[in-house]
Formats: sequence, structure tokens, C-alpha cells
Amino acid sequence: MKPVRLTFLPALLMFAVFLAGCSAETETAAEKPAPVHIESGDECHVCGMVITRFPGPKGEVITEKEQVVRKFCSTKDMFAWMLQPENVNRKHTLYVHDMSQTEWDSPDDTALIDAREAFYVAGSKRKGAMGQTLASFATESAARDFMKEYGGEVLAYKDITLEHLSTEMPMGDMHKDM
Repeated sequence: MKPVRLTFLPALLMFAVFLAGCSAETETAAEKPAPVHIESGDECHVCGMVITRFPGPKGEVITEKEQVVRKFCSTKDMFAWMLQPENVNRKHTLYVHDMSQTEWDSPDDTALIDAREAFYVAGSKRKGAMGQTLASFATESAARDFMKEYGGEVLAYKDITLEHLSTEMPMGDMHKDM
């Protein structure tokens, strides 16, 4: 009987090693990519405007399969792209600026946060690249503080719809200072 038990021991050890290897691969695959710095010449994926020439929060999407980075001059443009039927159900990695941690006129990329965990203020008096924008914040309390000063409505990522993006764009001011 002892020789039979010893023959199963190596197979059992191999199976344990296999399971450990599989779990490590799952953890590696689940890691999300880090945000990418927005360079001075980068153009918005939706409108083609130079991203850094405009105030307000920006956005970026890193596609799930190809790991392609798409950058946006405003959170409004990022949501316009994300809410398209071909993108809405994908698990892309999304980043936006935490505007409680950076300047409105020139957001710093060290303040990029997970867009799905952020809170947004829609309809405020603050303008971004595309006129009214969705001001993004890491906490609901920071979003509410911003709303008290500039107006608007606080929303979670899941609550944003195309209707929140359908504000008029002041075309006369869009290309000022270019």
C-alpha cells in the first residue's frame, strides 16, 4: 500500500503548483493599467482639439483588449465616447482628474483617478474645453462642496447619461487663445 500512496504524491504536488500558477495569472490579468501622462501636443480622441490648451478635468480611456490609450479634452467628451453603444458595456480602464487635488485651469496628471469610482458635478458654472463639463472628484463630499460654490448636480459614474452631455457649446469662445 505504501508504494501506491507515493505515486500519487508527485501528481498531487504538480496539481497544487498548477493551481497556484493559475491564481497568480488571474491576479496579474486583473491589474488595471496606470494612467498615462497627457502630453502638450496630444489631441482629443473625439474632437481633435489639443487637450492641454483648455481648462477643466480631462479624461482618458485605456481599451480592455488592445490597451490603446484614448485621451479626451474634457470629461464630457470621454463620456460621449464611453456612452456609445459599442463602448458602454466594455470594461475599459477610465481615468479623470480629481479636481479637488489640482488647479482648474491646468489639471495635473498626478491627480488622475478611476473614473468609475469618481463623483461628478453636471451643470455647474465652471467651463471646460467643451463649455459645460462634468467636474470630477474622488469623494462625494468634494463634489458637494464644488456644487455649493458653482451650482449643478452631483452624480455617480453609473448615473451619467447622454442627456447630461447635451448642453450647448459656446462655439465663439472655443478657439480663443489658439
